[in-house]
Amino acid sequence: MTDSQALPVAGLLLAAGGGRRLGGRPKALLPHRGRPLVEHAAGVLRAGGCARVHVVLGARAADVRERAALDGCVLVENPDWAEGMGSSLRAGLDSLAGTDARAALVLLVDQPGIGPEAVTRVLRAYRDPSSLVSAAYDGVRGHPVLFGSDHWAGVATTATGDRGARAYLKEHAASVALVECGDVARPYDIDTEADLAHLE
Repeated sequence: MTDSQALPVAGLLLAAGGGRRLGGRPKALLPHRGRPLVEHAAGVLRAGGCARVHVVLGARAADVRERAALDGCVLVENPDWAEGMGSSLRAGLDSLAGTDARAALVLLVDQPGIGPEAVTRVLRAYRDPSSLVSAAYDGVRGHPVLFGSDHWAGVATTATGDRGARAYLKEHAASVALVECGDVARPYDIDTEADLAHLE
């Protein structure tokens, strides 16, 4: 099996949202296991095998920089974060252009039930820049998702509003390799006050 550390895959953490349904509390700063959620998520990407991690910040970016230990990560500020996840995905992919990354493994900051095991499984399905891989939960596509660099331009073109890469993945569904992760991860989102019960 390929050593995941040697793979040219960068972790891309989308952590720019303002937490509109959480009373305007940015998800990146929500406390989880004693630290900001963004710090936990960046650690998941690292532990899963992503040697390079880019973190897209937006809402209260200065506070996130001050409070979260993100040493070694490339911090990317998205001035258009209020437009939705699509703008953050575009900013993140743009930040990887010109690096040696041949794929981006995308994780959302508000899914703490997804740990290193799921990241590692998706990472190991990378083959080349044409790879398109997604974690699946009981056969249903979820996160993380890996985009080979051949797909970055297409993803950026279709990533609008809060849809992220959904349209692109739907259009290329036949090419997406699904990697079952339901036995090692839980794909819930932290979107509402009730969801805060998932945090530890």
